[in-house]
Amino acid sequence: MITAKKKVLILVVEDEKILVNTLEEKLLAEGFEVLKAYNGIDGFTLALSEHPNLILLDLLMPKMDGMSMLKELRKDDWGKNVPVIILTNLTAGDEERNRDITKLEPSYYFMKTEKSLEEIIEKIKEILNIKN
Repeated sequence: MITAKKKVLILVVEDEKILVNTLEEKLLAEGFEVLKAYNGIDGFTLALSEHPNLILLDLLMPKMDGMSMLKELRKDDWGKNVPVIILTNLTAGDEERNRDITKLEPSYYFMKTEKSLEEIIEKIKEILNIKN
């Protein structure tokens, strides 16, 4: 269990800067520390160097898409266990992609249009077993 007093590092890997800024603002208000990357290559590099407690990951990004980043991350000893919440505009109905994601656990799939920031924060707390 992580208590609210211990700093928790969240890596946001997303190319939509407005969304990154909104997520960062909300995460900081909740007491999290935030790292940001705007493409999969930078996200992968930051993840391996900083070892965040959790990663919020978009699938459609420049330089390296989120699925490729997640596959590479899962090859690393540390990276195979870090929880990842996939935030995307793609529909969850793509069976092939869903099969790929379930092989890359622990990961969670959220549609950006279907989840509020509050729901994302609650999921982060649930995944990391954070008690306020």
